[in-house]
Amino acid sequence: MAVRSGFTSKFGFVAAAAGSAVGLGNIWKFPFEVGENGGAAFVLIYLAFCFLLCFPVMVTEIAIGRKTQLNPVGAYKALGFKKWSLLGLQGIISGVLILSFYNVVAGWAFGYFLEMVSGNFAIGSQFGEFINDIFRVGLYGLIFMGATAFIVSKGVSGGIEKAAKILMPTLIVIMLLLVLYSFTLPNALKGVEFYLLPDFSKISFPVVYSALGQAFFSLSLGMGALITYGSYVGKNDNIISSAVLITLADVGIAFIAGLMMFPLVFSQGLSTDGGPGLIFVTLPGVFETLGPTLGIVIGSLFFLLLSFAALTSTVSLLEVPVAYIVDEHGIRRNNAVWLVAAVIFIVGIPSLLSNGYSDLFTNFITYIGADSPTSFMSLVEHVANDSFLPLGGCLISFFAAYIWKKENLVAEVSKGNPNFKNSIVGKYIDFAISYLCPIVLGILFILTVLSRFFGINIIG
Repeated sequence: MAVRSGFTSKFGFVAAAAGSAVGLGNIWKFPFEVGENGGAAFVLIYLAFCFLLCFPVMVTEIAIGRKTQLNPVGAYKALGFKKWSLLGLQGIISGVLILSFYNVVAGWAFGYFLEMVSGNFAIGSQFGEFINDIFRVGLYGLIFMGATAFIVSKGVSGGIEKAAKILMPTLIVIMLLLVLYSFTLPNALKGVEFYLLPDFSKISFPVVYSALGQAFFSLSLGMGALITYGSYVGKNDNIISSAVLITLADVGIAFIAGLMMFPLVFSQGLSTDGGPGLIFVTLPGVFETLGPTLGIVIGSLFFLLLSFAALTSTVSLLEVPVAYIVDEHGIRRNNAVWLVAAVIFIVGIPSLLSNGYSDLFTNFITYIGADSPTSFMSLVEHVANDSFLPLGGCLISFFAAYIWKKENLVAEVSKGNPNFKNSIVGKYIDFAISYLCPIVLGILFILTVLSRFFGINIIG
């Protein structure tokens, strides 16, 4: 068997895997989740879940990938559990579906960058018209998918790793520049106080549920991305230290995104619970108030940042099905990349049409107990992102603990970390994978399905 290409350095792997986790969920979704769930108390719960619940699943996925040197489907087969390859297939399908609608939103971000460069601050008030100009936003999405495919086609070290080493530091620099600027605005301190000073009276079960969901989804777990990236990791690399750095990078960038966003929001007297429309509808008007030159610079930097963050995620989402096609079907990498990219773009067309342009896809399905129909794009998100991912995480934990057996997981993680078994981290991961992760993620999956699809809201 040919030697599998891989990452050339630990920094390359950490940058690529962190890039997989860092995306629109950190910079777009995290701040409005914080805003809608009471501020700093939500942030603390989110951070706790990232390290106590998500970190053990991340270590497990990377270990399975490195042990087998294969994609999520091939990995379970190589471990001797062919039936469990269905779990890997579910992860690949999840990634394909998520990328199909994620690329649409990434196209919006890229389009807004171009609009900001041209000084079109009115784009926020024209958001509805913008997303229904399907030929224009479709072209933006096509360009974005093309850029993603180009990077992935260059291979692991020459494409994914090289891009991550450029994109991730650039993304952090842009964020820090925007944070420094936002701190100079009037009432910026009030935004920082809302974000960093917890009001524990705001904690409720819905807030905890939202924080758990945000933590799990933001780290790209449950869909095989880290199994795939783990398959490119050296046999003597320390998985624990890499996973710590990936988690720190992900939560760090989400944290910086809040420091950037809330001073902007409070400086303009905006509501903290503006929801997902805050970035695309409200912020262009905020940038306009800064004056023509400064507004163009800050606005362009912001949406360039959003585009870069999206690109680091779309690269990993595309790599998962590409690795499957290459490993399992022997298709040349370059051919597999462009074939899969084309199929995913086509699968995403209904999502492109489902924001008002097509009544069929805009009002695609009405859930049991729902008052209004759900769009095709939202349906795909609810199925692939909200439901399949926690189910995948639950089953991966169960598999590692009880099917593959914990001693095999420990043996793999111990390569490059000989003291792992008897360390506090090792004992905690043993407990978390055996009990905490499958139980909590299983409950998250059940509550989400009942709430989303059957109108049974136990959450409150």
